[in-house]
Amino acid sequence: MIELSVGPPADGIAYRVVALGAHSDDLEIGAGGTLLRLVAEHPRTQVHWVVLSAVGERRAEAESSVRALLGPCAAALHLHAMRDGFVPGDWAGAKEVLLGVAREVRPDIVLAPSTADLHQDHRALAELAWQAFRGALILEYEIPKWDGDVGRPSVYVPLTDEVVTAKVEHLHRHFVSQVGKPWFDEELFRSVLRLRGVECGSRYAEAFFARKLVLGW
Repeated sequence: MIELSVGPPADGIAYRVVALGAHSDDLEIGAGGTLLRLVAEHPRTQVHWVVLSAVGERRAEAESSVRALLGPCAAALHLHAMRDGFVPGDWAGAKEVLLGVAREVRPDIVLAPSTADLHQDHRALAELAWQAFRGALILEYEIPKWDGDVGRPSVYVPLTDEVVTAKVEHLHRHFVSQVGKPWFDEELFRSVLRLRGVECGSRYAEAFFARKLVLGW
């Protein structure tokens, strides 16, 4: 399997990343390991973090999680109070949020939910990402859940045992409100990472859907 790499930024800042989540723990579940790798290997990376539905305890969890996960790479934190499960009903409001971020930063990479995600909030955010961030590399992450909508991803980020352990521990430490739910446990998180690792010839990996890639030779 040929490994592809994202080219180095021209300005030396490392990468400008916009990370989009509908809910407080979406990004950490779908791309937490990738983000841990990215900030460790490229410490000058700037991440603009956006969560549409983060209210009360869930807002506090999001804030503590981002600071611990990204450290000084957290360039901006945008937490909003949209109603969980009703994001499509506030399509205009959600679009304004993303367009506001797009006016603030021109990202190299955008992390967003998959357009094939069956959760209505995830899917709406995924569709809006493609409207707001034209020209960026958009990587759509996956979130395992009851709906059974995992597909066949096209991009893989191999993860070490240490990064996987750090991701799982991070989820349980910062999202206490979710602990005890039937889908929120170490076995599920590790099993998805193990499966994607097998698919790309690694022990563990996170996987993404990439609808557009441009190859430079």
